[in-house]
Amino acid sequence: MTEAKIKAALIQLHAGIKNSDGPAISAALTEIEALQAAHSPELHPRLQHFLAGRSYAKALAYLGGGDDLAAKPASPPGGCSTNP
Repeated sequence: MTEAKIKAALIQLHAGIKNSDGPAISAALTEIEALQAAHSPELHPRLQHFLAGRSYAKALAYLGGGDDLAAKPASPPGGCSTNP
C-alpha cells in the first residue's frame, strides 16, 4: 500500500515536471518525503536508497512505473521512413 502511494506521488512529480507546474512538483515532493519519513523501515532497502538519493526516476522504475518516464523517439529507428 505504501509503495503504491509512493509510486502515485512519483508519477505526479513527473507530470508536474513535464507540465512545468511548480505547485504540483512541490506537493508531490512533500508527499514523497512524508511517506519516506513515515514508512522508511518497511520499504525495500533499494527503494530507500533511491528515495534517499532523490533518484526519483530510478525509484519509479523500481516500482514498475519506468515506462511513464521513457522517452519516445520522434521518428522510427534509423530516421524517417520515407522512401526515395
